[in-house]
Amino acid sequence: MTLLCLLWALVIIYLKVDDSVSGHGPYYPLWLLFVLFYTVILFSGYAHLKEVDDKKSKEKRLLQTVNHNFDIKSLRTLFNSDALLSIQESTYRVTEILEYFATSLFDKHTENEVLWDIVKNCISKLNLEDCVIYTFDKKSNTLLQRAAYGNKDKGNRRIVDPITIPLGEGIVGTVAKTGHWELVGNIDTDQRYIMDDVRRKSELAVPIAYENIIIGVLDSENSARDFFTKKHIFLFQLIAKLTAIKLMQIKKDKEVVLTQDNVHFKRLKHWLETEKSFLNPQLSLQMSSDYLKISSGYLSQIINTLSGTNFSEFINLYRVEESKKLLLDPEFSKYAIVAIGLEAGFNSKSAFYTAFKKIVGATPTEYRQRYKMVS
Repeated sequence: MTLLCLLWALVIIYLKVDDSVSGHGPYYPLWLLFVLFYTVILFSGYAHLKEVDDKKSKEKRLLQTVNHNFDIKSLRTLFNSDALLSIQESTYRVTEILEYFATSLFDKHTENEVLWDIVKNCISKLNLEDCVIYTFDKKSNTLLQRAAYGNKDKGNRRIVDPITIPLGEGIVGTVAKTGHWELVGNIDTDQRYIMDDVRRKSELAVPIAYENIIIGVLDSENSARDFFTKKHIFLFQLIAKLTAIKLMQIKKDKEVVLTQDNVHFKRLKHWLETEKSFLNPQLSLQMSSDYLKISSGYLSQIINTLSGTNFSEFINLYRVEESKKLLLDPEFSKYAIVAIGLEAGFNSKSAFYTAFKKIVGATPTEYRQRYKMVS
């Protein structure tokens, strides 16, 4: 298109210069306008591409920095630096999703807890209709349904009529035997399909393996044909790997140790100290975990381990400190004690007085009077 515009411009110049060629005068403005239009489009497109390239370069540098400082030990134990950087560079929000899965698993200490947590999060985070985890039993050479969300789940983490699949049979059995994932866009064309609760149209099955040893299969079906995409394949493989290593950690009794330099703990404290989010009387553990984009269970574990208190007590530390400042601030000298407590984020007089007395060792009134006597 650029060459065509240049050629057209040359023709216009030729027609203008050569007096022997006539009759085209009325079209000159239109032709020039056409050339001008595509020239603008050309340079706008170039500028846009340069902006995109600059943005990608900036994001890559940022991701490299994030990767260098990444402090989610539950992820670092799963993926090396190159793999983690590759995950962070993907366009699927993979880091956010995978981090949620990893932190959600942090306080899970049994195989059953891990399997049910994985299928639950697959449904909620990947918007699936159905998700099942099969585990491989070497003795019987079969795969048994261990956790499921969808029609198979009857609540209380119990599967209705769990099925057993021999190794090598069906799509799930084939994946377990070969160690390679399978995506079937149209189940009607695949004779290997084994119907479970209802017949669906597409299926994705990914092996759960540790050091090339099959542990089980992560499987999902959908009522729509060609539902699963490259995104699902990529995420399923990462989730399967995360599941396998978490199960091995449990087997080897190796748990992640939290330290004060935990990046989420730092972010939580920074959020509370700079934005004073504790002033919101409705602030909850779930709201805080949503802000940090980690599971509430993992956040609770962080606070319990690193602060020695639960979430409510931890937030109250900030509210009491704020109320102490307000009690001694001349601008708030005419405020009622209860009003100051509410200003600091407490939602009731009793909650304010109880927390203040427990942390300071005196009531708010006693604290204010003590300061007046000293001054």
